[in-house]
Amino acid sequence: MSTGPKGPEQLIEMHTPEGVSERLKKGTPQSYLKDMVYGGIDGTITTFAIVSGVVGADLASGIVVILGLANLFADGFSMAVSNFLGTRAEQQFVHMVRTDEEREIELIPEGEREEIRQIYARKGFDGDLLEQVVQVITSDKKVWVDTMLQEEHSLSLEG
Repeated sequence: MSTGPKGPEQLIEMHTPEGVSERLKKGTPQSYLKDMVYGGIDGTITTFAIVSGVVGADLASGIVVILGLANLFADGFSMAVSNFLGTRAEQQFVHMVRTDEEREIELIPEGEREEIRQIYARKGFDGDLLEQVVQVITSDKKVWVDTMLQEEHSLSLEG
């Protein structure tokens, strides 16, 4: 789905109960914009530095082009591997924290309920409504654990 400007009819359609449900099921699309900007700037600067150094060494233009392209390829490969490994490490960390939260819910459910209670009390919920929110969240273990990951640990569940 496009993230650009939308007309009034499209906005209305997107905000019907069915439209909202469909968007929430899809989740947030992966954005590569940050990676592309970072890669473009990094690639340009490092390639410029390599080419400038080689030109300064007074090598033939064919060698300058070959070294520039080799640097561009190596730099791109390095960034792709770094991004892959960073993403994998982040996913492993989220998995580890999820496992810890699941264990804590099994061992000390009342303490974990109290964490949910205090998290939502800080958001302005109180009284019967607060207790209802706690009951709804803690009645489904997946929702409970996901809530702890997002609210207590500030971890993203996407990606």
